[in-house]
Amino acid sequence: MNMIPRQPPQFLRSGVIALAALMWALPAAQATDVERVRSPGGIEAWLVREASVPLITMEFAFLGGASQDAAEKTGTANLVAQLLDEGAGDLDAKAFAQRLEERAIEINFNVSRDYFRGTLRTLTENREQAFDLLRLALNVPRFDPDPVERVRTQVLSGLRRETTNPNSLSNRRWWETAFPGHPYGRQVSGTLETVPNITGEDLKAYPRRVFAREHLKVAVVGNVDAATVGALLDRVFGALPAKAELTPVAPARMRGLGRREVIPLDVPQAVVTFGGPGIARSDPDFMPAYVVNHILGGGSFSSRLYREIREQRGLAYSVYSSLVWLRGTAMFMGGTATRADRTGETLDVMEKEIRRLADEGPTEDDLAKAKAYLKGSYALNLDTSTKIASQLVQIQIDELGIDYISRRNSLIDAVTLADTRRVAKRLLGDGLLTTVVGRPPGVNAKEAN
Repeated sequence: MNMIPRQPPQFLRSGVIALAALMWALPAAQATDVERVRSPGGIEAWLVREASVPLITMEFAFLGGASQDAAEKTGTANLVAQLLDEGAGDLDAKAFAQRLEERAIEINFNVSRDYFRGTLRTLTENREQAFDLLRLALNVPRFDPDPVERVRTQVLSGLRRETTNPNSLSNRRWWETAFPGHPYGRQVSGTLETVPNITGEDLKAYPRRVFAREHLKVAVVGNVDAATVGALLDRVFGALPAKAELTPVAPARMRGLGRREVIPLDVPQAVVTFGGPGIARSDPDFMPAYVVNHILGGGSFSSRLYREIREQRGLAYSVYSSLVWLRGTAMFMGGTATRADRTGETLDVMEKEIRRLADEGPTEDDLAKAKAYLKGSYALNLDTSTKIASQLVQIQIDELGIDYISRRNSLIDAVTLADTRRVAKRLLGDGLLTTVVGRPPGVNAKEAN
């Protein structure tokens, strides 16, 4: 999520929570019977009951995210996410943290370009206190000057480190080049120039504009019944405005295809980020594209990029590609790191394999292996209550239906070889935008086609 890392709360290191977390994970892989809950106030959530473990997790998402930041104050949403648990209501930062620690409650927030998300984890016996603290954080955050400046200093420190981090530099330049002048081209965490501009009033205004019941997505997993969930939903979210005051975000068309940018940096390896236009999550061709991406570089040892770049030539330790979809655009992206003097060869192999897959499409063997992996590995996304809640929120965001988990394997099985060959050309045939950070000899910048 392009977030500045924070140290985990002290209570997470306690033996009680460690044991509870272990217990939490055991039954979760089987706990995927999802029921729809509607609160007395009309707030909807998806619930997975697990009575055998005395824990509850809730994940939720508000539409908005970093795309709601003003251009000159990028990083506002990220700063809000870092500060919501730094005091709320009549509790200052120290008192709020103490309440969390005393009851072994975990509350976290994070932000992406389109969404502001939060997670609550608690023992069932501390349910009332946990949900009340979350209510305070969302409805009456304090944004006191001392914690604001402390967290701002932490964010700025992280941004300074990124100025010499080749992965951060490559990723940042890729997004800026792909979406110039659009909110998607800005970094979620902001910049060294914009973060100092964010005022206390900016921080207070963001929740008032973004936190609303409209477009709210919620998932709850754990030892709790539907009636109790309904009451908790109204307690936490019921006082929020019905509608958000969002700035419209226009659909974005990716730019820079055929372009290569080289950013000089004295590092032993060169870092490469590449990508091109993708396929929207709602597009009927998404699942074939998902399979094609896995064949190209989707994270398994059988991917073509892994085989050609690492196994056959030893050019890099890892190489990957993935599909990325936002509300206003979609793309596929990938990356690798290689020795500076072998960067040119690595780029040539990468581009050749992408062109070959676009022109020829996958083989029957490629398709069979990809289907087997994608179906078999999905359970790893459902092996804890936290992962289940996160998946359920994402499924709601993507409007896939409450029965998606049970239907997913059949959707993969339905993908034919003809589908993948047609979609490979559509997904991979338009060229790449590539950024390279380092000092690779013989690798030069190129203009877009």
